[in-house]
Amino acid sequence: MAKQILIVDDAAFMRMMIRDILSKDGYVIHEATNGAEAVEKYEAVNPDLVTMDITMPEVDGIESLRRIRELDPDATVLMVSAMGQQKLILEALEAGAADFIVKPFQPTKVLEIVHKALKDD
Repeated sequence: MAKQILIVDDAAFMRMMIRDILSKDGYVIHEATNGAEAVEKYEAVNPDLVTMDITMPEVDGIESLRRIRELDPDATVLMVSAMGQQKLILEALEAGAADFIVKPFQPTKVLEIVHKALKDD
């Protein structure tokens, strides 16, 4: 069965870019537009992996990461951040993020990080 991934980003363009990369690799994709919606979708779908933008309105990525990890301590969440957000990346890793993807990203690098996080060698 194909693994399920929840893509969380307030920018439709970024969701589309990640969706295109991952769906071509056979993953089933779900989407959320903010951190609050991410937590709801996580509970409903129970995906194998989440890609989470750090900076979003309403509930930011780090807070929704914390909420998801409260629901599921084994949740695999990859943070997506822009260059220059090292402090936020460190905070996310301390909150339980498995790894991070830096924007702008190359498809091969995204797949490499996702495969590593899901142990899809």
